[in-house]
Amino acid sequence: MDKTNRQFLLAKRPVGAPDRATFEFAEKPLGEPGPNQILVKNEYLSLDPAMRGWMNDAKSYIPPVGIGEVMRALGVGKVIASQHPGFAEGDYVNGALGVQDYFLGEPKGFYKVDPNQAPLPRYLSALGMTGMTAYFGLLSVGEPKAGETVVISGAAGAVGSVAGQIAKIKGCRVVGIAGGADKCRFLTEELGFDAAIDYKSEDVAAGLKRECPKGVDVYFDNVGGDILDAVLTRIAVGARIVICGAISQYNNKEAVKGPANYLSLLVNRGRMQGMVVMDYVSRYPEAMKDMAGWMQSGELKSKEDIVEGLETFPETLMKLFTGGNFGKLVLKVS
Repeated sequence: MDKTNRQFLLAKRPVGAPDRATFEFAEKPLGEPGPNQILVKNEYLSLDPAMRGWMNDAKSYIPPVGIGEVMRALGVGKVIASQHPGFAEGDYVNGALGVQDYFLGEPKGFYKVDPNQAPLPRYLSALGMTGMTAYFGLLSVGEPKAGETVVISGAAGAVGSVAGQIAKIKGCRVVGIAGGADKCRFLTEELGFDAAIDYKSEDVAAGLKRECPKGVDVYFDNVGGDILDAVLTRIAVGARIVICGAISQYNNKEAVKGPANYLSLLVNRGRMQGMVVMDYVSRYPEAMKDMAGWMQSGELKSKEDIVEGLETFPETLMKLFTGGNFGKLVLKVS
């Protein structure tokens, strides 16, 4: 099997925003699977804000990518050779495949997916890690109750768009914060959000005052920074703030901007809690069942932003940090 494997390796730890020079593009001959290994032809890769954190040499919930290692990425692909009892040639799998044409190794944490049940990219969006993040972040940490007001930042993104729809399913008033008229229209007209605030064209604090007259009961935060600060001024008594991410801060060269208005948590007896989706792995099956049911009934829609070509990886990744993606950003490998 004389195949070549194109790979993006982490060449250096970026300061600020990563770019093409952060990675080394390599082409290596492809080997055969050894005992307990599988060979996967990668079809779609998930591009996620978390990847920026994985490049930092800092204590986190997962070890950083080593210099000279293939850049970590979740993906879906087809098993083309197997020496592993749990996986056969022809199986489709979801796992940490890496930014490359082929994965060769032990399938740690991999699981099978069925391309007949849903298109493959969906296993990286609503039926994948982002969907699980939205589900457990909102329901287990945010604990929304029917009739409450839920605000979502990064609302047109992969996690936010799903979290907002789940909040609607649970009977909440849902307000999304997103950048640009198209994204805001999509939230209200396509996804059924009650209102949308365009942070690019209006003052977020004023928008929150208008759309959340009774205050904010649950805030699902994907962006941090100034928007988190604005929401803190509008929280209701007993509010829950879910810290899922802070994309506005990931490429900072200076210190992370902390919330100036955090005393609002004291006055309103609010709580702010972080969440990492891996903590819920034992409960993924129940979430997948709910999500698949909601998708079947039409209550939950999933939007993927698919960019073609492994070679575009560095530039495509950067779309996440400029708000350039619309929905779940997925890289089609071919």
